[in-house]
Amino acid sequence: MSSPISQSDVADAPLLVRLRGIRPTLTPAEDRVAAEVLADARRASDLTITELALVAHTSETTVLRFCKRLGLKGYPQLRLGLAAESALPREQRMAGSDISATDTIDDIVAKVASINSSAVEETAQQLDRVALKKAADALAGATRADIYGIGASAIVGADLQQKLHRIGVVSFAWNDPHIALTSATLLTKRDVAIGISHSGATSETIESLAAARQRGATTIVVTNFPLSPLATSADIVLTTAARETSLRSGATASRIAALTVVDCLYIAVAQRDLPRARKAVAESRKAVSGHHLA
Repeated sequence: MSSPISQSDVADAPLLVRLRGIRPTLTPAEDRVAAEVLADARRASDLTITELALVAHTSETTVLRFCKRLGLKGYPQLRLGLAAESALPREQRMAGSDISATDTIDDIVAKVASINSSAVEETAQQLDRVALKKAADALAGATRADIYGIGASAIVGADLQQKLHRIGVVSFAWNDPHIALTSATLLTKRDVAIGISHSGATSETIESLAAARQRGATTIVVTNFPLSPLATSADIVLTTAARETSLRSGATASRIAALTVVDCLYIAVAQRDLPRARKAVAESRKAVSGHHLA
């Protein structure tokens, strides 16, 4: 089993991805700096440390502490990082912008598409390959896998369950908190428990995963926030990189980002015994072929 994730484990992710990932752990003063940076990274990169502190209604010391939280040596590194990300193509920068009252239908389509495509690209870029391999190894050798997710995360959990089941990995997806807890208490050290939560703060999922870990099961988490309560108590953490907006168009992006991780995990498990996986998929496809209209 791997050690719980720490802040240093996310240091290689793109700057703004790191910032969004650690934002729930920032102090109120640090979060005001984060809000200014995320609102307009290009503008923030042009500000001196004194100017950024002023617009964020905080002190230069807080700005420096904010830089350290991002794994940066100091303020110059923050400015350089923001300038580099501001130089990205317009479509990628648009992914961070919210829907406004003056947007046209074309603007809405463009922004939603940018948010979703960026979620996939940034998730793939920062996904921990070592953690992914450990998760695939654990699933490939497990007696069974139980998957926990509430609300939108339950959709992702159901997708992972049907994928794993089709390649012969006995798996179950639970979205009822009571049934999830009863399932978790029956797991053993030969089993795997997977918790899916964008925020990493869903109490029902945290409780189910804790129960599974207490029984000795290997615990895997899929979340957008590597320092969240769910992530810090798991054996293996797989992070997404989805951006939220005030109208929650990011809610779609968060599912797409999590589904990207799920697909990578599924393929990595299937690759452990590719002939067997291909045979299982072919047989399951044949079993339902009679239900497809010609």
